[in-house]
Amino acid sequence: MSYSVGQVAGFAGVTVRTLHHYDAIGLLVPTGRSHAGHRRYGDADLDRLQQILFYRELGFPLEQVAALLDDPDADPRAHLRRQHDLLTARIERLQKMAAAVEQAVEARTMGINLTPEEKFEVFGDFDPDQYQEEVQERWGDTDAYRQSRERTASYTKEDWQRIQREADELTRRFVALMEAGEPADSEAAMDAAEDHRRGISRNHYDCGHEMHTCLGEMYVADERFTRNIDQAKPGLAAYMRDAILANAVRHTA
Repeated sequence: MSYSVGQVAGFAGVTVRTLHHYDAIGLLVPTGRSHAGHRRYGDADLDRLQQILFYRELGFPLEQVAALLDDPDADPRAHLRRQHDLLTARIERLQKMAAAVEQAVEARTMGINLTPEEKFEVFGDFDPDQYQEEVQERWGDTDAYRQSRERTASYTKEDWQRIQREADELTRRFVALMEAGEPADSEAAMDAAEDHRRGISRNHYDCGHEMHTCLGEMYVADERFTRNIDQAKPGLAAYMRDAILANAVRHTA
């Protein structure tokens, strides 16, 4: 039994372009071709694609995925055990870091001493005070919360407008990368993710790569974030999360 590239894309929830890219770099080369020269994928190819997508979900760059899968000493069970261990460690890390992630800062909900008119002007229809009580309850005792409060206490309307312009420019940059078909683990996407992390550190609180990873996870775990981010382009929250993960692996490997 073999499958066309379109069928495999549908099975796996990826684009045909992605499968073409995997073929071009030798990560997933289909085992067959039709008489017309079109790609045909067998069951072994689907198994390999499943492994690729597992590792991609864990934030591994494509080069590292290829090295892991092509290791002659590894068997499929070893890959599954490794992925299970990585997922378990990631869950534990996220649980430990959750209290340190300041959700309100990304949502621009804290330290804004503006009139209602100015808030509307800067943030459109987003209410900066909407989640203040939740933020205080969940993160009030963290260093990130205290650091952000200290930094933003003196911010003026112009400061917040500058931060908003920076955020809008970064959003446009991510959208352009998506529309150009750039994978989330491409150099350009990871560079955008790194600039995103640096912006948080510059404007709000010291955001290391591990904390940034937790923030990226929250973009897809919290529907409020997903809904807000995906207004720019459907799927943007997940794309940013993947780019953040890939960038963290790049800097911590």
